[in-house]
Amino acid sequence: MRNLLMAICFAGAFAGTAANEAPLLADDPALEARVMSIAQELRCLVCQNETVAASHADLAVDLRQQIRTQLKRGRSPQQVSDFMVERYGEFVLYRPRFNARTLLLWLGPFALLLVAILTLVVNVRRRRTGAPDTDLSAPETSRARRLLGIVEETRS
Repeated sequence: MRNLLMAICFAGAFAGTAANEAPLLADDPALEARVMSIAQELRCLVCQNETVAASHADLAVDLRQQIRTQLKRGRSPQQVSDFMVERYGEFVLYRPRFNARTLLLWLGPFALLLVAILTLVVNVRRRRTGAPDTDLSAPETSRARRLLGIVEETRS
């Protein structure tokens, strides 16, 4: 019974993953595999958080058709990718290239992490080497109580 329940859970988990891919359009399965391989590297300009391969937006369908057409003309995957970048800009790449323009994008998170670690280290060291607490003298304690509005009890 337990194995049957686990099998149903696994089947349900994997059933949703197949629904994410767009339908295949090419007669040639090898060509369609190449199209989808390139489309996995491109961002859908409508959805922006999906690849062209996973998107069902009209523009994504058109982009896949454009990829298919270019591959049929004999262009390499790199040439197709370069064409898309030339036409739509670096934003179309799901993983932007490492260059001077994207330097902050690639190195920014590591720089922020380094700043956070250094700030933590500095704060921990300050707390360890901080001045020890000093007791107030009797007049200082009396003045502090007056300023805070604490009534001193008279001792008999």
